[in-house]
Amino acid sequence: MQEILSLQAKEDMVLAREVMTPDGRVLCGKGTALTASVIERILKMDISHIAVEGHPVEIEGEKTLEQELADIQNRFSRVTHIQPLQYIKQRLMHLLVNARNE
Repeated sequence: MQEILSLQAKEDMVLAREVMTPDGRVLCGKGTALTASVIERILKMDISHIAVEGHPVEIEGEKTLEQELADIQNRFSRVTHIQPLQYIKQRLMHLLVNARNE
């Protein structure tokens, strides 16, 4: 799942979460494939961000999953003999992978 600006939305992207209007009503449900008319409605409602499935938009400066995992490995490289910290490292890596696969 990726949170993107509504202006970055393209046809055939699939919503990963419901899109709510400013007054709290559901505009589009989770799993809705975006069409030109749906995107136009989202923009007219001044909804700034939407969540879409996958990771369809490249954002400058954003790290890949592999780069983020390597950063975690590097940060914990000096404490390989401390079990609680190794558990935290594994848990962080697991959570990161799961978050990217949603």
